[in-house]
Amino acid sequence: MVDNRRVKWGDEGDEGHETTEHAPLVAVDEQSGISWVRRRHAVVAASPRYPQILLWSVLFGLLSVNFTFTIFNVALVRIARDLGTTSNTLTWAITGPLLVIGVAAPTLGKTGDLYGHRRLYLIGMSGALLCSVLTILAPNAGLLIAARLLSGVEGACTTAASWSLLFSVFPPESRSKVMGWWSLVGAGGPVLGVAIGGPVIEAVSWRWLFVAQVPLIALAILINAVVLPDTERVAKGSLDVKGALTLTLAVGGLLLGFNRGPVWGWGSIGTLLALCAAPLGIVLFVLVERSAEQPLIPLRWFRRRNFVLPMAAQLCVNFAYLGGFFLTPLLLEQVFHYGEAHVGVLQIARPLVFSIAAPIAGYTAVRIGERISIAFGVACVAFSMLLFAVVSHGAGDLLVLTALAMSGLGLGVCSPSIAATVANAVEDEWLGTASAALQMVGQVGQVAGIQLMETLQLSMSHDGLRPSFGTAYLVGGGVAVLGVVASLGIRRSVARPRADLLIPVH
Repeated sequence: MVDNRRVKWGDEGDEGHETTEHAPLVAVDEQSGISWVRRRHAVVAASPRYPQILLWSVLFGLLSVNFTFTIFNVALVRIARDLGTTSNTLTWAITGPLLVIGVAAPTLGKTGDLYGHRRLYLIGMSGALLCSVLTILAPNAGLLIAARLLSGVEGACTTAASWSLLFSVFPPESRSKVMGWWSLVGAGGPVLGVAIGGPVIEAVSWRWLFVAQVPLIALAILINAVVLPDTERVAKGSLDVKGALTLTLAVGGLLLGFNRGPVWGWGSIGTLLALCAAPLGIVLFVLVERSAEQPLIPLRWFRRRNFVLPMAAQLCVNFAYLGGFFLTPLLLEQVFHYGEAHVGVLQIARPLVFSIAAPIAGYTAVRIGERISIAFGVACVAFSMLLFAVVSHGAGDLLVLTALAMSGLGLGVCSPSIAATVANAVEDEWLGTASAALQMVGQVGQVAGIQLMETLQLSMSHDGLRPSFGTAYLVGGGVAVLGVVASLGIRRSVARPRADLLIPVH
């Protein structure tokens, strides 16, 4: 086990800093038969820079798996034609992983708390490697979709585990900074993938992107096997199977209903059954958790404002951001009559600003507090929805870029503080569970925003194409305003630090 005594970011030897002392995983003894990985970990863990090494190791793992995230959005038609299927069928390769992450995240987060986040992270990375190989070899749409659904499981594993590993090493006052860097790679990786992937897809094949991904993931697995701390059985007890099943019923029903509603019809039996499963699952979940010795998600957390309100803000901001993310290309192509290349260039502004803003916002939140950071960020997303609702074809690219940049700025500013606030509201032995719960809520917001805003736009298009988009954006903005209201009730989770402690990592 690693003795992770918390560290504050800063230069070695700065007066007033805490230093991190990491007891090696095992003593370095060449004669004891200790594996190569454990010997290397003992050396790395003894470094005074171990927390920073851990951060960059986890971020490299994230980059290795997420830079292909948006490839299917960009090359959907080409991939569908290559596999002899339709774009509508292949959209499951995009939406399917989102559904799987939302359903699987809570159970996998709790699994990490029980059996070790290091183990869960490496299992997730190994699953990502398998997904890439299966994607390369997929001969038809069915096997490709199956491979991408599996990628949702590994995504739930690696996200919850990586947050927990970082939060276990960095103290509450540094967590917003850590999540700022995590958000940079989380948003920047897909942008890099699109920039590199576009020419590769046109020149060779979409499969070659995943061929290139395989050695990157393999290297990330090796590095993280050496660097990650051993966190076996952080929490005591066993997995709450009844809680996992009832929560899966609730979240799975909700996500399936939102996802299939536009296809099956919102009044269809299948959609109504799926949506009705959500409240039934929630009631059963509460009943089960009240009597569970080791609940999947402790119900006492829902009495803590710094757990509930950031969750609400996350739900609302993801609803607006992802709904707008999918509507904007349609607006620019169908109403403004922009070409695909023109739209692609403009779209980069949103994740690019997100990537730049997130690490800066992580440091700024330490000074101004999480409440202001979250409220300001969600308000920026709401304002971007208003701009999209009123922008006209004659306004030019500048206003479109402003709206896209405001959306990216908003999510980049609020995301690190939301994650840090939730983590600081729970006990350290439950960090995986809390991180996964936040991930689940985020996925619900994403799927709901995408489906409901798109459905609203389509249903109102008979009154005019431009007004239908405007109405959908206004609904997204209204939901974001609810997120602003929720964020105003958040309390500062850490004391304002002294100026000499606000020194960035080197």
